[in-house]
Amino acid sequence: MNRSTLRVFITGAGMGAADAVPGVSGGTIAFISGFYAELIHTIRQFGPGVFGVWRRGGLKGVARHLNLAFLLPLLAGVALAVFSVAHLAVWLMEAYPLLLDGFFFGLVAASALVVNKARERFKWRYLIILGLGLVLARALPSLMPLIMAVGNDSLMLVIAGSIAISAMLLPGVSGSFLLLSMGLYGSVMQAVRGLDLTVMALFGGGCVLGLMLFSRLLSWLLQRHHAATMQLLLGFILGSLPLLWPWRELVRYQMGSDGQLIPLAHRYLLPGDYATLTGASAQTLGVLGLMLAGALLVVMLHRQANRTGADQQET
Repeated sequence: MNRSTLRVFITGAGMGAADAVPGVSGGTIAFISGFYAELIHTIRQFGPGVFGVWRRGGLKGVARHLNLAFLLPLLAGVALAVFSVAHLAVWLMEAYPLLLDGFFFGLVAASALVVNKARERFKWRYLIILGLGLVLARALPSLMPLIMAVGNDSLMLVIAGSIAISAMLLPGVSGSFLLLSMGLYGSVMQAVRGLDLTVMALFGGGCVLGLMLFSRLLSWLLQRHHAATMQLLLGFILGSLPLLWPWRELVRYQMGSDGQLIPLAHRYLLPGDYATLTGASAQTLGVLGLMLAGALLVVMLHRQANRTGADQQET
């Protein structure tokens, strides 16, 4: 496979770091890096069919079937980020929330332009699908606190893992933010930091279940209804942007079972209004500068992805 293993590894690290920040999806990083379709197809390959491939082609056949040359460096990058860069991202989220939100706002806004550019010929019915993505992106977080009605902590972790990993496959939908909305973000991150194997196993089991089911649905949609699916993804991305607007005021919330605050609604402000309301600096220049940096990073990654795709077609 003609591809830079280092580039795949770095993409994985970017996905892992992004997934640690509520409001950002690792799927967005995979999309702007040009690996999204391959990632979904590769995940879909996992299933009972692997045993048949193993009987026919042995371990080499399994490695090709599961696209391990792509998947292993990607997972290595994700793992490195989860146990290193993700800690930095969480610290930045606590110490410099406005600047971090500004960077990811620019990154996600520019990724919406990338998705829009990738769509096929416009059709009016796509507006309905785009609107559906917008509504779902806005509605999903408000529905997540309902998971606490399950009542069983273990089952709740499995369901949460399944939902969060499915969200992480969608550009624009933040699995971390959904976890935060469920009141489980702190518990899961603490389990990762403290290597709580019981919590990690339950959550990880839910992730495996979600990956196997949702990747098949997404792969089918991309193959059979590519243009409509791209519009749905664009709706998800646009709908997620308000969650990353740096200057906002929390106006409605509830407390989770672990005592963590679950945000339910925000009021979006201009920098001057934010400074007046909080009495703190709006950090306007720094936030705008990082918005631009995030957008430029997407443009550079997308150009690199297009250049690599063109080189592969020529060879």
